[in-house]
Amino acid sequence: MIITINMDKAKTIGHKIRRAKRAEELAPLDAMIMKQIPGTDTTTVEDERQAIRDKYAVVQTRIDTAKTPEEIKQVLGL
Repeated sequence: MIITINMDKAKTIGHKIRRAKRAEELAPLDAMIMKQIPGTDTTTVEDERQAIRDKYAVVQTRIDTAKTPEEIKQVLGL
């Protein structure tokens, strides 16, 4: 019996995991922006948020170009 992996579905699942991880990393920074805490350097916070978005843009591309489920797992650190 041969098991076939639906790569489109695997990539969709990978992207859901990627979005959840990105949201988790962005949450504390988003809170800092929303609460407008006095003394918060919003430029630094925005730079940190952009770095996270950039990091996950690379992850998105790597998921899109993955050929195997193992590659997707590796990209996501699973």
